Amino acid sequence: MNTKLVSWVLRIAVAGEFLGHGAFALQGKEGWFKYFTPFGITNAETIVSILFIVGLMDILLAVFVLIKPVRIFLLWMAFWGLWTALLRWPIGPDPVWDFFERWANWGAPLALLLFLGLPQNWKEWFR
Repeated sequence: MNTKLVSWVLRIAVAGEFLGHGAFALQGKEGWFKYFTPFGITNAETIVSILFIVGLMDILLAVFVLIKPVRIFLLWMAFWGLWTALLRWPIGPDPVWDFFERWANWGAPLALLLFLGLPQNWKEWFR
């Protein structure tokens, strides 16, 4: 198996997911407002501001994963993907299938992290 090819497929998949979601967040995607209400955040301006910050972060992470996938960033991306899937269900108002549909959002960064190898010490998280 060509490990370099597999690595690039995973990197492009993860970058594409975070780039796409980041672009939607920068646009202040109104369909995502409902995911803030369980936390008492209902003001549209506040939500748009939070989404803007999240969008910038997602896009920066997408660029990083293409340039050099850093393990700590991949761990964050896996966590963030799982968190946003949980916001659909059971935390949010969507059907359970919306949660399952988003498994790749956390699975792909986790797969890339595992493919690169789990760090043996704290410093390796930043390589």
